[in-house]
Amino acid sequence: MKKYLLTGLLVWLPLAITTWVLLWLVGLLDAIFGGLLTGLSAVTSGSTGAVIEQLRHIPGLGVVLVFSALLVTGALVSNVAGRWWFAQWDKLFTHIPVFKSIYNSVKKVSDTLFSSNGNAFRKAMLVQYPRAGVWTIAFQTGTPSGEVASHLGPDLVSVYVPTTPNPTSGFFLMLPRSEVIELHMSVDEALTYVISMGSVAPSAAVGVSVK
Repeated sequence: MKKYLLTGLLVWLPLAITTWVLLWLVGLLDAIFGGLLTGLSAVTSGSTGAVIEQLRHIPGLGVVLVFSALLVTGALVSNVAGRWWFAQWDKLFTHIPVFKSIYNSVKKVSDTLFSSNGNAFRKAMLVQYPRAGVWTIAFQTGTPSGEVASHLGPDLVSVYVPTTPNPTSGFFLMLPRSEVIELHMSVDEALTYVISMGSVAPSAAVGVSVK
């Protein structure tokens, strides 16, 4: 009976956790959208406010609207006129005190991570951390540049070492390229390996070499 229970748990647990995460995300977006509708209904007339309040009870509407807004925004910014308006938008936010520091930092990170021609988080690596002889999985985020590179010298690589089992926190390191082993496994396989604490090993690969 114990064997059957564990086997059933292994079948249903991934599905249950995935469903829970998706429902949490839908609920979060619906709550944000519901707050916007509450503010909108407060400044509109009675009949219009009643219609707006009815929209709050449609499940998943926030997800649909966020997806539609992202799609429309991407389509508009892809043309010349849209890029001009986006440049004005960007210029406005980069001149607001305090706000500009956060906005610029987040924009640089997002541009690096989601750029189609960027190299951030596109390579999994083996590095020695927290001491020599102890190995862990890391992800390349780029190479040192500017003042940092002038002090450290050339041929270094910037890596992010995630913690286990929560990869959203970790450590940023700059290591000599000669001390880094580049892996042929995909980033998804490497993340699975980290999150599972090494219990889910990626498929074996040949030709692994030190970079």
